[in-house]
Parts: sequence; C-alpha cells; structure tokens
Amino acid sequence: MEVIHVPRPSKKAMNPERPANALLLSQVSHLQHAERRLPLRYRTKIYTHAIETEGEAAEYIREVTEAIHQAHADAAKRRARHARRPVIEIAAAAEQRKWKSSGTRKRKASQNGKSKVKRKSQA
Repeated sequence: MEVIHVPRPSKKAMNPERPANALLLSQVSHLQHAERRLPLRYRTKIYTHAIETEGEAAEYIREVTEAIHQAHADAAKRRARHARRPVIEIAAAAEQRKWKSSGTRKRKASQNGKSKVKRKSQA
C-alpha cells in the first residue's frame, strides 16, 4: 500500500483569538444538545452562549468529547460488572399444575350475562 503524504496545516489555520465562525458555533450547539443528554456528573459548567473565539470553542468541544467518552466507558464497566452469570440447572422439577375444568368459566360467564347461548326470554 502506498503512503499518502498529508501536508502540515499552515500556522494561520488555528488562531485561538480569532472569532468563531458559524460552522464552529453550529458544532458547539450540537455538542450542547448532546451534553444535555449526559448525567449531571459528566456535564461541563461552560456557558455556551458566551463562546466567541476559536480557542473557547476548542476548549468546550474537547471537554464535552472527553465527558461523552468517559460516560460511555463508565457505562461499559457497569454493564460488564452486572453481566448475566450462568444459570445452574436444578435437577428436580415441580409437578405440573392441574387446571380447573372449563365448566366454572362457562357458569361465571352466564351469570354475568355474557353467555353466548340465547335464553328463551331473549329470543
């Protein structure tokens, strides 16, 4: 496989003091929406409407991304800890339950007036 050379970005590519553009602010907005779905202990305390520069946006993006990764890692640990343990089969089995005859059901239905059999007085 041939190696593809990727040139280094220019020094002007990232300027922490430059005002954040619409694309960066849109990304901040999407991350804020994702952050709201996280448990409180993983949320940042950064007020997103105050983000004005690329540096502030980069800091917020980094913190939220790390929080999301940490939340998923902690959830995976909890799932692994509570994984189903193999069930031990018991050799003895309970006896089968004897069911009541269906006659009692028919009598109860007829007492409630839900009988399918037409009575002489109704005909």
